[in-house]
Amino acid sequence: MILKGSQRSGAKQLAGHLLNDRDNDHVSVVEVRGFVANDLHGALAEAYAVSRGTQCKQFIFSLSLNPPKGAETGEEDFRRAADEAEKRLGLEGQPRAIIIHEKEGRRHAHVVWSRIDPDAMRAVNLSHFKNKLTALSRELYLENGWSLPDGLREHGGKSPLNFTLAEWQQARRLGLDPREIKDVFREAWTQSDSAKAFAAALEERGYFLAKGDRRGFVALDVEGNVFSVPKYLGVKTGEVRRKFGDGETLRELTDVRSAVAEQVTAKLKGFVAEAKAAQAQDLRPLVARRDEQRSDHRAERERLKFMQAERWRQETDARAQRLRKGLGGFVDMLSGKAAEIKSRNQIEAFEGLRRDQAQRDQLVFDQMRERRALQERIDKMRLRHVQERKALNRDAIRFLHASRDPNAPDRRIDGDGPHRRPRRRGVTHEL
Repeated sequence: MILKGSQRSGAKQLAGHLLNDRDNDHVSVVEVRGFVANDLHGALAEAYAVSRGTQCKQFIFSLSLNPPKGAETGEEDFRRAADEAEKRLGLEGQPRAIIIHEKEGRRHAHVVWSRIDPDAMRAVNLSHFKNKLTALSRELYLENGWSLPDGLREHGGKSPLNFTLAEWQQARRLGLDPREIKDVFREAWTQSDSAKAFAAALEERGYFLAKGDRRGFVALDVEGNVFSVPKYLGVKTGEVRRKFGDGETLRELTDVRSAVAEQVTAKLKGFVAEAKAAQAQDLRPLVARRDEQRSDHRAERERLKFMQAERWRQETDARAQRLRKGLGGFVDMLSGKAAEIKSRNQIEAFEGLRRDQAQRDQLVFDQMRERRALQERIDKMRLRHVQERKALNRDAIRFLHASRDPNAPDRRIDGDGPHRRPRRRGVTHEL
């Protein structure tokens, strides 16, 4: 499983994030160890209070454990991974909490440790923790027989489709998968041998090349959003300049934005809004089923939790009744019978705990398979929506070209500026 850790502060915010059940189908706190409090908010508040006796600002170490897609990982698997990470990082014995999240049919975990050693009143030093976690991630993949991702292979395998958080957030705001955007840029890059050809290839796909203020080569989409060309290509700026020159022949960003804005009409925006509304309507039944399924699954888990608690109470009472009281209990103690009964009770209690954990894991695995089946339907519909958006974008670009005066010179954005002729009488430019 992929392990990603960070030193941080913000106990209250972290507890709220980890207990957020709006963005997750299920949230389970499976362990709170070494704290006086037995709830996550109280435990992390306690870690903060202890840190106030030191100069440490980042008093928490937060670790995410992400198994590969399709893996069925139980509570004990996450605990073992957390124990090994704890040992390698030098956090053995430190208070910790383990929280398991489930979303879209996948399960992952978060482990939070207090870095403050209460005896020495200083923070545990976590030197080279990223390298240690990467090495442990690789070992966990190999131990479980999972296929190694490129990033964990011996010689690496960096994919050109990897993207930063900033790129992801920008694409999310646009309602697009960043991989779609990168695919467009890479395809245009591969088939172009000059800045002019690259600009033409991008324009056919709805992006317009320009000279940025400080970012060199940039591109705009029809909504005016700006993308750094080297960043979305996954190459260095120098490589872009070697292939296309210094970009001095490109138009300024402000000029391109104005030219594009002139072409994007209210009707085109209406088409986009209409497509988004139709796609949202398509997804609504599946989203409703997802919410209903999540409620059903939570109810099933609550029923199992109640059943296990009631059974545990009855079994505990039954074990307690085996120990006689009064004179009989005294005789049993002298004869050693009481010790035998206590030993038997301990064994049965331990077996009961393992049985209950296995039942919880099995219920989770069954629900995850059901959730994944629904997620596959959602993913297929989302893929169709992506294809529809691409088709709409191609139509929009053809629409934009068709709206130009057919007798006017080509208004490219990779030259010194658009060349315009006066409009002929009777020719309209409405979309």
